[in-house]
Order: sequence, then C-alpha cells, then structure tokens
Amino acid sequence: MSDLDELTRQAVQKLEPRRHGVVVAALAGDTTEIRGSGGLTASSRLEIGSVTKVFTALTLARLVEAGSVGLDQPLSDFLPAPAGITLRHLAQHTSGLPRLPKGLMLRVLLRRGMKDPYVDCTTDFLIENLSRVRPGEPGKRFRYSNFGAGLLGLALARHTGLGYGELVAREILHPLGLTGTGIGGPVVQGHKGNGTTPAGPWNLADLAGAGGLRSTVTDVVAFVRAHLEDSVLTPAVAVALGAEHRVNPIMSVRLGWMAQRLHASQGGHLQIFHNGQTAGCYSFAGFDPEKRVGVVVLSDTSRPVDNVALELLKGLRSRA
Repeated sequence: MSDLDELTRQAVQKLEPRRHGVVVAALAGDTTEIRGSGGLTASSRLEIGSVTKVFTALTLARLVEAGSVGLDQPLSDFLPAPAGITLRHLAQHTSGLPRLPKGLMLRVLLRRGMKDPYVDCTTDFLIENLSRVRPGEPGKRFRYSNFGAGLLGLALARHTGLGYGELVAREILHPLGLTGTGIGGPVVQGHKGNGTTPAGPWNLADLAGAGGLRSTVTDVVAFVRAHLEDSVLTPAVAVALGAEHRVNPIMSVRLGWMAQRLHASQGGHLQIFHNGQTAGCYSFAGFDPEKRVGVVVLSDTSRPVDNVALELLKGLRSRA
C-alpha cells in the first residue's frame, strides 16, 4: 500500500464516525487516490455548497482574461447596485454586503417547513434587496457574503446572456471535460449533521453562484488539478490566484479561494482551500501550489470535514 493510499484511508477512518458517508481524494503529482464509505464512490454526485464559489470566481477570471469584463468593473454596469462595489469585491468578500439578503432568514422562520431556504432568491428579489443595502466602504474589509457571491454569478450570467449553469459549463466544465458537475439533476440523499436524518437538497434559485453546483469527487479533483498543472485554464488561474486581499497576517482571500500561510513551526507552507455546506452535504477542496498536492472531500452529511482535510493536505506535503 502506498503512502498516498494509506493517508487517504486514514482520513476516511477519521471522518466515518457520525457521518452517513464520505469520499476522500488525495492527489500528489500525477497520482490520485480515492476512497469512500457509506456507499459513496468517485462518481457519487453531491451538493458542493460554497465550493461553487471558486467555480464562479474562476469563471470571472476567464472573462477577465478574455477581455469581456474588468476585474475592477462596477457591479452597477450589470445590475442596479450601490456605487463602489466591483466584481473583484464580490469575488473576495470585500463588497460590504451582508452574508445573506435582508429578510431571507425571516422568511425561513415564518415558513418552518420549507426545505430550501433560498427558494425565493429570484432575480427580482435580489435586485430589490440590493437597492436597500448600504454597504459602507467596499474594498476595505473582508466580510464573507453568500449574497455577494451569488450576485457575482448573476451579474456574469446577465452580461453573457446565459444562465449561470450554462456560463460555468462554457467557461469551466466543458474545457476540463467535467461531466458530473452542474446545476440541478439528481444527487445522493443528504443527511443532517447526525448522519441519520434525511435532508432535502438546496437549489439556490438565482443565487446559484454562491452554492448551487452539484459535482463528483472525480470532477472536483480535475478542477483542483487545473490549478496545479498547465491547462486551457492556466491564464485564468493565474488571474484568480494572483488577486490577493490580506485578511490578517496569516489569512488572505484570492478570487474565491481562501489561503493561509502556516507558521514556520508547521512548515510555513501555503494552503489554498474552500469548504461548502448545505442542509445535507459538506464539501472541501484544497491544494498546496508549492508541492502540487491537493485534497477533495465530499460527504452526504452536513458535518464539517475541514480539520481532517487540512491535516491530510499537510501530510501530503511532508511526503511530496
């Protein structure tokens, strides 16, 4: 058994308790090892939640690289929006917009039986909500925003005249040959955090750019590899990873991706990653660009996997 296979097996063992199923992929150089539990395999299709945001951000980078839009172009060029917010701000969570559209949680509380809290996030609702927001001074402070990321996907879709899913397919999925990723379609049954109670899927309506994609470990691995190897997306990857907003001395945000530089006592290396959560699934994708190693974890249980995933990423680097 190879070191890579053993590390992947150990990660699955750590994640199995209190989860219905999980599938883990570890990649190093040209090799990928994938192991699953609870019936999940490399081709199991799950909600990836906010990992969608890095697909949205790379779509932005593709359009910037092609000259179709500008990274610092105002959102108001695409949607009725307050002055000062740019596409870069939306991709880096520095727009000053709230985490969620105002009034969304109240709707959920008033309709306790609803399975998808984002079902009412239509274009009209989002634009009307945006008209009532006072974002402060965009570009200054990191403030994680599903609202902002969703507006980015909506703005780019309206600019190109395509649906969000069609746009991501044109710019990311088709060039990489990703056939298991997209908006809508069947997914495995998700479960709440206890690993036993079924949970309904989320579709996110017109806020899909914040978390509406569904995918497989195989596809997300290929997406991560596009950030480590030469591909048709390499120029856009350079745009996405080269745009950096410093959050604190350790953390920064690129376009979509979060990044942390570990302390020298832990090797001092760079980890780039994003996680995602829906009512019934949890996801993680991350990589170390210096050592060309990466980790993808998808679970059909809405329970965090981050600590084990980051530990695996660190372990892969030490063996690279």
